[in-house]
Amino acid sequence: MLLILLFFYCVPRGVVKITPAHDMNDYQAGLRHNLEFIEVFDENFKMGNLVPEYAGMDLLDARREIVKKLDEIGALVRTEDYTHNVAKCERCKNTIEPKVSEQWFVSMKDLAKRAADSVRNGETKFVPQRYEKQYFHWLDNIQDWCISRQLWWGHRIPAYTCDECGHINVSKTTPEKCEKCGNTKLTQDPDTLDTWFSSALWPFSTLGWPNKESEDYKDFYPTQTLVTGFDIITFWISRMMTQGLEFTDEVPFKDVLVHGIVRDRQGRKMSKTLGNGIDPLDIIDQYGTDSLRFSLLSGTTMGNDIRFMPEKLEQASNFANKIWNAAKFITMNLADEEKVRDFCYEVFEKEHKYNPELLKVEDKWILNKFDKLVLDVSKNIDNYDLGIALDKIYNFIWNEFCDWYIEMVKPRIYSEDEATRVAVSDILNHVFGSSLKLLQPFMPFVTSEIYSKLICFGTPDLMIAKWPDIREEFIFDKEEAIIEKLKKLIIEIRNIRTKMNVHPAKKSKLLIISSNLNDEIKEAEEFLLKLGFANEIVIVKDEKEIPQNAVSIVVDELKVYIPFEELVDIEEERKRLEGEKSKLEAEVLRGEKMLSNPGFVNKAPETKVNEEKAKLENYKQMLANVEERLNSLK
Repeated sequence: MLLILLFFYCVPRGVVKITPAHDMNDYQAGLRHNLEFIEVFDENFKMGNLVPEYAGMDLLDARREIVKKLDEIGALVRTEDYTHNVAKCERCKNTIEPKVSEQWFVSMKDLAKRAADSVRNGETKFVPQRYEKQYFHWLDNIQDWCISRQLWWGHRIPAYTCDECGHINVSKTTPEKCEKCGNTKLTQDPDTLDTWFSSALWPFSTLGWPNKESEDYKDFYPTQTLVTGFDIITFWISRMMTQGLEFTDEVPFKDVLVHGIVRDRQGRKMSKTLGNGIDPLDIIDQYGTDSLRFSLLSGTTMGNDIRFMPEKLEQASNFANKIWNAAKFITMNLADEEKVRDFCYEVFEKEHKYNPELLKVEDKWILNKFDKLVLDVSKNIDNYDLGIALDKIYNFIWNEFCDWYIEMVKPRIYSEDEATRVAVSDILNHVFGSSLKLLQPFMPFVTSEIYSKLICFGTPDLMIAKWPDIREEFIFDKEEAIIEKLKKLIIEIRNIRTKMNVHPAKKSKLLIISSNLNDEIKEAEEFLLKLGFANEIVIVKDEKEIPQNAVSIVVDELKVYIPFEELVDIEEERKRLEGEKSKLEAEVLRGEKMLSNPGFVNKAPETKVNEEKAKLENYKQMLANVEERLNSLK
C-alpha cells in the first residue's frame, strides 16, 4: 500500500509533502499512524524514508524505478504516451513540479464585490475604459488569495505558534506568551507576505495611516490618478482597491490610467531570455533623457503597446536641437526687460497685455495659433491623450513657430527702428517661453535650461511656472485665416521655382490681384518679399495689366502672377530643355527596343523585365513633362 501511495505522489499529477502538521483529509488521516515523521521527499526533491530502498534518490529517478517495481510485482497494467500540458520554468526550462503545502489565505469574496461595485458606480474609472472588463473578470470570479510566500526577504507574517500547545497567536507585536496556554516559547511563522499584499497598502500606508488626521493623509488621500500597465491590473490595482476600501472606506484613487508595454521593433515583449531588452542608460548617454521620453510618447495612444523605434530617438534629438537653435536666435535678439515693459505693455503690473498698435498680422496669427494650442493641449492632457498633446506641441514649435514665424519676423528683428525690434523680440520671447511650459512635462530638462535664459515675467523656474491661460474665444481668427492663405501662396511660389529650376538667389516681381486683402498684403510685404523670393510686390486691379507670359498662382480669392522672363532666361531654358528631351527620347527608344525583343522578355528574370518596364514608364512621364514645359515657353 505504501508503494502504491508513493507512486500516486510521484506521478506528474502532483506531489505531496506529508507531515503531522498537515490538516489531512479522510484518507490521509487514516494513514497518519503509518506516516508519522515520514516525508515523501524533501525541499530538494530527494526521496525521504517512506520506502527505504528509494531514500535519497532524485524524484525523477525514483519515478522510473517505481514503474519498474510495479511491473515486477505485476501491479502495472500498461504504459502509454499521452499529450498533456507540462509547465516549464521560464529561465532554466525544466519541468515545474507542483507541490501541495500549508499556506495562509485571505477570504476575498466580500472584499472583491465592494471593489468591483466602486468601479461600476463611477467612484473610480479606467482610462481606456475597455480595461474595466479585465478588472471585473478577475473580481467577479475571485478565488481566496494565498498571501504567504517562502522567500528570504519581505514582511514576515505576524503569526506565532506556541511550542507547547501548537496554538497560533496573531499579533501586531511579538506576544510575550501564548494566549491559550500561557507558554512563553513562541515561534514566528517563517513565511513572508506576498509582495502584492504589501503593495496593496501603498496608497494610504505611505501617508501616515492609520492616523487619518495627518497632513499628508488629508492632502493626498484619495489620490487623483494612478498610472500603471495593463499586466498588473489584477495583481495590483484590484488589491489596492480592496485594501483601500476595507481600511479607509474610500477608493484609493479616482482614475486608473493604463499604458501599454514597450516592445521591440518586432512587437515582442522585452526580456532577458530573448535578449531584446534596451538599457535606458545607454540610450540616455547617446541621445539624452528628454529624447528618450519624447520617443516613448510621440504618436502613442493610451492603453496600446509601444514599439521601440530608434528612428524616433533621432526625431526627438533633432527636435531638441531645433528648439535649442531657436532659443539661441531669440536670446541673441532679446531686448532689455525694462525696454520691453516700456514699449510693449499697456498695464504691465496688472496684466500681461500687448500694445495692439505694435502687433502686425503675423504676430496676431501666431498668438491666435498659440491660444488654440493651449486649449487643445490642456484638453488632451485632461483626457490623458498624452501622445496627441505632444504631437500638437511638436508641430506648433517646429512648423508654425520655427519654420514660419521666425522667418517671417527676421526683417523686423533686424530693423533699425528700436520699437519694432523690441516689440517683435518680446512676441518671440512670450510665445516661445509659453510653448516651453506646454512641452516641459514631456521634455523637462532641455526646456528648463532654455526657459531660465529667457525674460521670465514671474519665476525663472519652469517647473513651478504658471500654466498658460486657456482662452475659449480667439480674437485674431481673421488674421490667422489671412496668414494661412499667404503661407499657401508662398508654398506655391516655391514649388513653381523648384519645378523650373530657378536659383534661390534670382528674385522676381509678384503681381497680385485681390478683392479684399490689399491692406493685409501691404502689412505683410516684408516677409512676402523674403519668403516669396521677390524683389517687388505690385497690387494690380485687373488681369489686363498682367503680361501674357506670366506664370499664375491662385489661392482662394488671391491671384498672383510672376513674369516668366524674371524667373528664367527663356532662350537658355529652351536650349536646356531641348537637350533634356533628346536624352529622354533616347532612353525611351532604348527601353522600347529591349522590351520588344522576345529574346530578352522570354529569357531574362521576371524581376529584370519588370524593372525595365518601370524605367520605361518613368522616362515616358519625364519626357511628357519636358514637352509640356517646352510648349509653355512658346
